Amino acid sequence: MTESLQLIDVREPDELEIVALPGFTNLPLSQFEQWAARIAVDFDPQAETYVLCHHGVRSAQMCYWLQQQGFTQVINIEGGIHLYTLSVDQSLPRY
Repeated sequence: MTESLQLIDVREPDELEIVALPGFTNLPLSQFEQWAARIAVDFDPQAETYVLCHHGVRSAQMCYWLQQQGFTQVINIEGGIHLYTLSVDQSLPRY
């Protein structure tokens, strides 16, 4: 097991312009074909991997796909950036 933590945001670039959290790598689902083949090269399948979207639906889809690719520690950030802006940092913009 590795000590690293991986953060993936699957929202679209225009969503990131509204609000983004530091440390997340953006892998928009609409650009799946551009990054899918390199997922196990760019990310460690054994590392703890958190996935974020707007409400948690797209990130749940990404978590399922990552698990199918052999990722063993995948966590969906349920409620997404929307819940984060409501409960963790209310100074961030919501959309």
